[in-house]
Amino acid sequence: MYNILLFAGTTEGRTIAEQLKGTGNEVCVFVATEYGESLIDAGDGVTVESGRLTTEEMQARMEAAPDALVIDATHPYAAVVTENIRTACEETGHSYLRVLREGSKEQLSDAVYVESPKAAAEFLAGTEGNVLLTTGSKELHFFTAVPEYQERLFARVLSLPSVAASCAELGFQGQHLICMQGPFSAEMNRALIHMTDAKYLVTKDTGVTGGFPEKVEAAHACGVQLVIIGRPLKEEGVSVKEALRILGAAGEDGKHAAKDWREETPEENSGGPDAYERIGKGETAANVSQKEIALIGIGMGGEGCRTMTVEARSFCDRADLLIGAGRMVDAVAAPGQQVLKEYRYGVIAEAIENSDASVIAILLSGDVGFFSGAKKLLEVLPDQVQVMPGIGSLVYFCSQLHLPWEDIKITSNHGRISNMIGLCDTHKKVFSLLGKEQDVRELCRKFTDYGMTDLTIHVGEKFGYPQERILHGKPADFLEYSGDPLSVIVVENPSPRTVVTHGIPDEDFLRDKVPMTKEEIREISLSKLRLAKDSVIYDVGAGSGSVSVEMARMALEGQVYAIEKNPTAVQLLHENKRKFRTDNLEIIEGLAPEALKDLPVPTHAFIGGSSGNMKEILELLLEKNPAIRVVINTITLESIGEALQCVKELPFTDVDIAAVSTAKSKALGRYHLMFGQNPVYVVSGTGNPEEA
Repeated sequence: MYNILLFAGTTEGRTIAEQLKGTGNEVCVFVATEYGESLIDAGDGVTVESGRLTTEEMQARMEAAPDALVIDATHPYAAVVTENIRTACEETGHSYLRVLREGSKEQLSDAVYVESPKAAAEFLAGTEGNVLLTTGSKELHFFTAVPEYQERLFARVLSLPSVAASCAELGFQGQHLICMQGPFSAEMNRALIHMTDAKYLVTKDTGVTGGFPEKVEAAHACGVQLVIIGRPLKEEGVSVKEALRILGAAGEDGKHAAKDWREETPEENSGGPDAYERIGKGETAANVSQKEIALIGIGMGGEGCRTMTVEARSFCDRADLLIGAGRMVDAVAAPGQQVLKEYRYGVIAEAIENSDASVIAILLSGDVGFFSGAKKLLEVLPDQVQVMPGIGSLVYFCSQLHLPWEDIKITSNHGRISNMIGLCDTHKKVFSLLGKEQDVRELCRKFTDYGMTDLTIHVGEKFGYPQERILHGKPADFLEYSGDPLSVIVVENPSPRTVVTHGIPDEDFLRDKVPMTKEEIREISLSKLRLAKDSVIYDVGAGSGSVSVEMARMALEGQVYAIEKNPTAVQLLHENKRKFRTDNLEIIEGLAPEALKDLPVPTHAFIGGSSGNMKEILELLLEKNPAIRVVINTITLESIGEALQCVKELPFTDVDIAAVSTAKSKALGRYHLMFGQNPVYVVSGTGNPEEA
């Protein structure tokens, strides 16, 4: 049975859901759409349910969980939803906690404030000039009342097919419908203002989380009139940080938290700020600064915690209170010493506020600066907190292996994904934290698939404990491996790829009869692209993949999307991807620009073939990223003419055109003769948001 019902759909709701994972609570998170569901990772006590609920359906969910605390973390402008949740709570007698997003602290003197989207539309009806709407799709229908709205208004909405379809039904389509996923920087907002030639920017005061300051900055920079829709309800509630403290203040389980909230503070059931003051934010917060608090890295843990520093051990010995996960507290605490077995940072902060202890040690595993929970704790604790590192898994593991680690490549696959194939292909030593039982065997199966069979694998588990073990072998030795989920790995490559420049010989590629960008042209084009190590790149008309492979090897921490319509070329792309170990290369079979629409926003694009759609492709690229860097290769005079027309008409700057003619030698007996190749035009440029 659920003991917390969380109505989410915002960044705040997702943050609370994430922090409740693995806390012993049973949480049901309600979101309106499948897209919202995709943003929340279920598991560890968190279940996600998508779909819009009526008041009666909300009541049914609450009646099935009679002791649950109801948390309303819906959007500040979702007034109807909030009213429905409140009504359902009143009907079922459930406790209600409202989580609010912090808005701007003062009214802007140069902005036009209106009460509702309808009022905004009425104001715009009496104006002239283009309008950039950044209020989403749900209330877009109000703006159809603006005269000539299909010509004047530009709507920025989520990049979902259902959203685009509903907007199109209202008459918003083509360049007047901007489908993008935030967050948006001030630079991106300025680019869109220039692109739409907007004189007005309509927004809601969505606070820092909703990107409101970036909209204000962009509007002021561009001289655009801000039209701000005021929040529909004058609500009371608590912040995310306050909500997390409240959830942890009542003890070990959220069921008790819900019960205590309802029974002890019935007059504060609205979730207003007074309820939070009651549990210690006010007077006790001032007392925290008088306490001596330290974040202690206990190293590898285990009996005696032999990898703690002397300073850390001394602090723990004189501490009045030790706080940490059970295994850490058990390893450090002296007989009779006061302890709190807790790892949730909101609960820890609340416990410190309410504690009479004057010296408090918060125990963390390993080194507090190495993939540690210290980062979140420092956000909720006073600035004067001391930080004392321990010996982390990287240092300990390398010492056991007798390996120096000043030249090791450090990464993590615990809760994230890194390009281990590319990193291990280019470094002598790679260290990574792992988080799943299958991580070692899946990685070694990839090594085998990519032909990386001569690597040496070291796996470490349960450091500091009697069950500690370190295993060594080749990838083939770990294909069926099963071990502890929280393990670490060091991969040694005796012969890593050390060439730092691009320049793979043409004959190294598998190509069949598929056209390929020749080596000299390829290297000039790649230089013109100006890639970074984490670039996101489109290769349009990728052919056999020579350019894709070179880009993927250069942008090891980035991603390359190779778009190709020819099935034979697609097969060659897969073969070259495997041969050159470019695991960060994703192959998209299809025709541009349609095949590009659902891909992540690119930083760079190479166009080797456009199938007659060059202008449409470039327009889409600029729509996705107005500051994108683009390089185009053409051979025919017709294509160079099309490219020139595009860079003239579209907002590009830093345009450069090079006509490249090369000749390659061939041996004829004792002599070498030069044979000319077709000249290629290399057109490069950068999107210019100021002219968009």
